[in-house]
Amino acid sequence: MDERALRAALLKLLGKEALPASQFTAAQRRALDLFAYRTGGVICQRQGRGDVYRVSDPHVFDTHLAALSPQVPITEEERLPRRARHIAHARDSKACSHQHDYYYPMLKAVGVEVEWRDEVRRVALPLGQLTRDFGAASLRIEAGDAWLTDQVLWLVENQALFDRTDWLPPGTVATLLYYGGQLDGRLLDWLANRPRASRVMHFPDYDGVGLANFARLHALLGESCECWLMPDWSARLARYGSNRLWRDTLRDFTGAASRLPGYLAPLTHQMRQSGLALEQEAVWLPGQ
Repeated sequence: MDERALRAALLKLLGKEALPASQFTAAQRRALDLFAYRTGGVICQRQGRGDVYRVSDPHVFDTHLAALSPQVPITEEERLPRRARHIAHARDSKACSHQHDYYYPMLKAVGVEVEWRDEVRRVALPLGQLTRDFGAASLRIEAGDAWLTDQVLWLVENQALFDRTDWLPPGTVATLLYYGGQLDGRLLDWLANRPRASRVMHFPDYDGVGLANFARLHALLGESCECWLMPDWSARLARYGSNRLWRDTLRDFTGAASRLPGYLAPLTHQMRQSGLALEQEAVWLPGQ
């Protein structure tokens, strides 16, 4: 028996005298029919031009529903985090959408004067000072907040680029944000909601995953974001590129290539021709 379908169907019936069969999915109807046959806790009856489901044995119904979905009072449930609510309904924090409401990016300043501010709440995060004293800092972000900075925001995929900043163009004053492999949807929503920085620079791996991430970012921000090409990228790709990495991320590359801006065409062309992809850390290696 499909426990997820049965749980959803029993929750629909909870507290109802009867419900039309049309209010249940096909999977839920199959689960209810099997549940009715095995336990007698519900019955399906003809009513008018259609069928209705009703609870026929409240004790059996309540016992099975409690086993599938331990409940808490609604007033208490509304105050619970989303994943706690999933445990209450399904004994599984990852049931349904399990992403947390907030996102906490790791931030680092390049330059002492870097600051983030929320002009609605009139608060500021002195990122330059915090980076000097503690190495990094974080913000709790959500799409509707008002956090912004006057400097450039750099998104980097690998921690080495976050730990050492000597790869950046000379004179850079900016915020580095480390995102660890995939751009989180909550981060993308936050960036798309309003301008967050003077410009958004994205430095991913030059592989299918990295370029697919930039395609997602560019679809939301357009020309206000840029994929950074390291100096001598062509020579580095030819010298240090990986065929294994190219093959492992080819599906992502194929899906993203047509959605990339024109200035990346030389990069994608060379990647196709050579069958090579390049990781970020090559920025520290000799080029020519």
